[in-house]
Amino acid sequence: MSPVRDISVFTATLRTAGPEAALAFLNAAVPHRYSAVYRLHGSTLQNVYLHDKQGELRPEFLAIVPFETSFCQFVLRDGAFLTDDSGADSRLDGHPYQGVMVSYHGVPLVGATGELIGTLCHFDVQSHSLPDGEYALLQSAALVLPPFLPSIPAQPVD
Repeated sequence: MSPVRDISVFTATLRTAGPEAALAFLNAAVPHRYSAVYRLHGSTLQNVYLHDKQGELRPEFLAIVPFETSFCQFVLRDGAFLTDDSGADSRLDGHPYQGVMVSYHGVPLVGATGELIGTLCHFDVQSHSLPDGEYALLQSAALVLPPFLPSIPAQPVD
């Protein structure tokens, strides 16, 4: 019997075990290697949580991503960004990570006052689709997650 995959289980996991466990719950039923939370911070996106299906430490190149080269920029601009194969996705023609980060499925995170604060996403260097039910769960999770995220210190003023 497979575990229940709905927002009530995600929320219970988030409240009792925290964001890292909740992210692992989201990742458990998708083929993607990574599931992550990125917070917008000036001209960068900072990784605050990363679940790696292979259990490895976060690679440095995923810690802080320039906004203009991220796939997260499209999530924040369009309200979601989904691609099973970035190499074949004409929306990404000319993008430096087209065909490098191959599958990406992300939704926005919105703060308490309605501002965009980051993204919740699944991604991989291999092509994967995201089942409709898992996409719906990702969207629902993005609505519940923001109050549980750490704040990011303000950027210093030069």
